[in-house]
Amino acid sequence: PHPQPEREGMFRRGSGLNLTSGQYTAPIAGYYAFTATLHLVRREQRRKWQPCRGNRLRALVCVQSRCQHNSNLETVSWLESGVGLFTVSVTGVLYLQVGQYASVFVDNAADSPLTVQSGSDFSAILIGV
Repeated sequence: PHPQPEREGMFRRGSGLNLTSGQYTAPIAGYYAFTATLHLVRREQRRKWQPCRGNRLRALVCVQSRCQHNSNLETVSWLESGVGLFTVSVTGVLYLQVGQYASVFVDNAADSPLTVQSGSDFSAILIGV
């Protein structure tokens, strides 16, 4: 039997995804295709727009919470000034051993706080061993 979805519109098959921890644990060793799409709301802006550092955002999928080169997927976005809703996505393939987990991280170097909105998603699909 497959776990039932937590809400309408959600699809989940297999037992690797833990919704409480936000981690996907590999049931078998292999190559997994990961996709994370995050809908974020930018709240107040504290300072005027700063092109060098103040508006950079990284979204990552990391293995064993280690966001190091060759053990993660990463996308870098430069945020527009102002308040509002925007979306960032990160996709790619990672190799996981049995029992290793992958999870999503956001490295916010923006000048204002961000909130992840409902409708964001994270998926993992075994594509080969």
